[in-house]
Amino acid sequence: MKKMLCPQCKIAAMYVKNEKGERLLVYVTDEGEVVAKDPEHSLDGYDTSEVFCLGCSWHGSPKRLVKY
Repeated sequence: MKKMLCPQCKIAAMYVKNEKGERLLVYVTDEGEVVAKDPEHSLDGYDTSEVFCLGCSWHGSPKRLVKY
């Protein structure tokens, strides 16, 4: 399994937000699945339709990420 990368800065570190604005670190697999970086955390309540890059200001659909 490979991780998808930010189209702008080419890193894999992303996060998602919930209604309260809390962040959860994630990455996106090459199959387009959003996965919590820490497997003990659940994505319940988090909006996985938009991911935010930790390295730059990019954010958008996980489908817009690029392959390594």
